[in-house]
Formats: sequence, structure tokens, C-alpha cells
Amino acid sequence: MGLIYHITTREAWTKASETGSYATPSLKDEGFIHCSELSQVEDIKKRFYVGIQDLVLLTIDTEKLTSQLIFEWSPSVQDTFPHIYGPINSDAVVKMTAV
Repeated sequence: MGLIYHITTREAWTKASETGSYATPSLKDEGFIHCSELSQVEDIKKRFYVGIQDLVLLTIDTEKLTSQLIFEWSPSVQDTFPHIYGPINSDAVVKMTAV
């Protein structure tokens, strides 16, 4: 089982878990959902989620994803990140943790 991670709000995840599918505005705007590896989570939180309350970290089992997963290079931070090209099926989320 490969694991990747995604930060979101508790409210957004609660709504998604009720419908069985999670999507972000980036899926519409950029074509994918941004995720990270565990070692990248703290940096992502510091760069993009400062001041946002009630955050949760979704742990995603990559083998359960029904949408395509691609690891892609980000030249702006010189690192590779997992991107999900489609919604995240809620049964692929194996854990939710407050962050």
C-alpha cells in the first residue's frame, strides 16, 4: 500500500465523505488535486494554509484510488509531488487526522 496525503478542512471532508467523492477547485482549474508525501506535509501546511482553522490531513491509499495518480516535478520548489487527475473516492481515504 502506497500512501499520499492531502490537507483540507474538516467541513470539506465531511461533505465529501457523505457523497463518496472529494474534489477541490484545483481539479477544475488545473486538472488535478494537489497531494504530498508525508515528508512534504509540514512545508505545504506552512506555505498554503496559514491561518486556516479546522484543518485535517487525509491519508490516501494509492492502490484504492479510482482516479489517475501521477508524480510530477514542480520547478518552483524543485521537488516531485503526487497529483490526482480526478476526484478522490472516499474509500481511498484510510485515515483523517487533525493538523
